[in-house]
Amino acid sequence: MVRFEAFSDLSTRDAPVRGYLHTSTDPGANCLVLTHGAGANCETPLLTALSDAFGAKGWTVLRCDLPFRQLRPHGPPPWGSAERDQAGLRAAVAAMRRRGAGSMVLGGHSYGGRQASILAAAEPRLVDSLLLLSYPLHPPRKPAEVRTQHFPSLHTPALFVSGARDGFGTAAEMQSALSLIPARTDLLTIDGAGHELLTKSNRESLIEEIVSRFLAGFAAHASGRRSEL
Repeated sequence: MVRFEAFSDLSTRDAPVRGYLHTSTDPGANCLVLTHGAGANCETPLLTALSDAFGAKGWTVLRCDLPFRQLRPHGPPPWGSAERDQAGLRAAVAAMRRRGAGSMVLGGHSYGGRQASILAAAEPRLVDSLLLLSYPLHPPRKPAEVRTQHFPSLHTPALFVSGARDGFGTAAEMQSALSLIPARTDLLTIDGAGHELLTKSNRESLIEEIVSRFLAGFAAHASGRRSEL
């Protein structure tokens, strides 16, 4: 088990950073900032397991609560909170940069991943790559309401991970949507999984598959991109 501790950074008053830091013995280790979906917090089994797995590979991982979750322990984000939640992710990245992190990766599940991608599209130099879990391509049973307006402006390489049974977007819909992104992308489809991705039967294999796919296809690319910035 990788050691982690409570973390907070209040230097950005309107978007404080709170969560848990999985530390690496290397002060210049690559870093992953990871956040949650609309109905959860940063203590979900999926985020905790991923943080432990990346930590075991020598990464520093900050799994953090978005500002809306810090204000209300339950329920979805209120209308109009997206901009502040993006500011929270920006502040989390800045806090990790101040610790001397190497390559910087921003990731999140569902709503958190969507906000991460919107932020990266607006600020292409903010992070080196993205890890987007169960990107909510459209509301369930409403395939016409796609959430891809920012995709043509997204120049940050991204690994998307989706369950084959996810009601927020089929594998075919996701593949079509990713063609809008000018950066390098990859789609990892998890058989038998829904929007939550993690199940009782796939816990170990899922985490290993996500980490392996990301490290093989995006970690080295992130390091190279950082050297060019």
